[in-house]
Amino acid sequence: MARKPKQTVALPAHLSPILIEEAVRSALLEDLGRAGDITSNATIPVNSKAKAVLATRETGILSGIEFAEAAFRAIDTALNFKALAKDGDRIKAKQKIAQIEGNARAILAAERVALNYLMRMSGIASYTAQFQDLIAHTNAKICCTRKTIPGHRAFDKYAVKCGGGSNHRFGLDDAILIKDNHIAVSGGVALAVNRARAYAGHLVKVEVEVDTLKQFREALTASPDVVLLDNMTSAQLMEAVAINQKDNQGRVKLEASGNVNISTVKEIAETGVDYISTSKITMAAPTLDLGLDIGIK
Repeated sequence: MARKPKQTVALPAHLSPILIEEAVRSALLEDLGRAGDITSNATIPVNSKAKAVLATRETGILSGIEFAEAAFRAIDTALNFKALAKDGDRIKAKQKIAQIEGNARAILAAERVALNYLMRMSGIASYTAQFQDLIAHTNAKICCTRKTIPGHRAFDKYAVKCGGGSNHRFGLDDAILIKDNHIAVSGGVALAVNRARAYAGHLVKVEVEVDTLKQFREALTASPDVVLLDNMTSAQLMEAVAINQKDNQGRVKLEASGNVNISTVKEIAETGVDYISTSKITMAAPTLDLGLDIGIK
């Protein structure tokens, strides 16, 4: 059963500038190799000036503008980069999102790295927004998982927040998630939760995964912070919500996972669960088409 959504104000997503600079520098080193941009060096006079614009080819949600700026500035600090939109903005096709002026060789050397970050991160943000828009009439939030590109997790999760989604745990060290394999080895749902409670500090959340309503009832006896309802039908999810309300006054947060896609997310959200986690928004998001158009200054 859908619940009336609460009115909340989300703080802007944030990434450390140090993380951005380090990642961009590594990407530029990969692209420029040992000799730099030999095409531009061979065809463009060293002091040639140009003016360029970064523009969208389709509608979506912007994410990664700071990465683009960092790429251009890393190549040439004298480049004038002006952002015309900010991360989290809904952007239209053919919209200019930034303009760059300065040395033509420098602009072209940074172009691909800037676009790679913008296209991937904006794609994740845009796909996340599609999911979240479908469930905006409920209290459920769409969440990403640890299924991210290795080395890019912080950036993928940042992009999810730009699209209006929520972040699940960042790694194995910031929250306890007891999954089916942990339960199989430890000997039971409640036993695993109780062990986790005894081990964890008071600031560490404990979540347990169940795939049957019998396991769910057992999990509630151990009072975890969150129960992940894995691969359950909508009817089972609704029953779990009802049980949680009746027996536990809704104190335990419920998360649905498994078989979540753009076609199923609305029905899942309307069961009354609090969170819906899916790898689709990070691992299956199409890139957002953006490009750089350049002219002689």
